[in-house]
Amino acid sequence: MYYFFLLLAFLIGVTNTFQSGVNAQLRLATQNPILSSIISFVTGLVGLLVCYALFNKAPMPSWDTLRIIAWWKWLGGACGAFYVLTVIFIVKDIGPANLLCLIIAGQLVAGVLIDHFGWVGFAVHPINAWRVLGIALIMGGVWLVLKN
Repeated sequence: MYYFFLLLAFLIGVTNTFQSGVNAQLRLATQNPILSSIISFVTGLVGLLVCYALFNKAPMPSWDTLRIIAWWKWLGGACGAFYVLTVIFIVKDIGPANLLCLIIAGQLVAGVLIDHFGWVGFAVHPINAWRVLGIALIMGGVWLVLKN
């Protein structure tokens, strides 16, 4: 199962790259980056509703449960909206390779910091020399890709 999850993680990267291009083309077709972002999220919502209807086995939480969830735990959708809208704005100007290598570098740096401090409920995994080396190698790769 572990290797299947590794494959899924790789496929997330592949689909993010295609999503950038598809959404950029949607922006050209609509001539509106915000509308394109809305369309992208609506189609995602429809897909999630179908998955929920077909596969969900858990009961819906009560309104009381939803009401007491901390405000910051609702920000995942806002992060997704920032991602999609920003990608739609910039991918045509910087290209998908530059965009994705910078996104990956940002994800790695954020991931190492989140691990180190145990932010947003994650277990603590302290920064060590291997992680610093990994960040340095990724940053070197980013520099090489951007140098084109």
